[in-house]
Amino acid sequence: MDLDLDLSDFIEDFGLPSIVLGVGVLVLAPFFGSSLAKVGRPLAKATIKGGLMAYDKGKVVLSEARETFEKMLEESREELKQSAKNQEIEYLKTVSVSSTPIED
Repeated sequence: MDLDLDLSDFIEDFGLPSIVLGVGVLVLAPFFGSSLAKVGRPLAKATIKGGLMAYDKGKVVLSEARETFEKMLEESREELKQSAKNQEIEYLKTVSVSSTPIED
């Protein structure tokens, strides 16, 4: 494996502004690091808390939706069974009426 590092390829891939920004962050980080950490940490924690709350709320909503769907599914099955029974009863009434001998 040949590892050939060429600065021009690196600049073409990432762009000069990105490299300058990265170097600037590295140079300025020791000066602003502690103040950024003081602001960034609470912001990061708030973002994490918001994500957890959204996740928990999503779980509750999905659970309720699943329960509702299962109830509707069961009701639909029962209605289909009842409909099949009613059709069977109507068929039997029709068959028994039509097969009754006619007296002269």
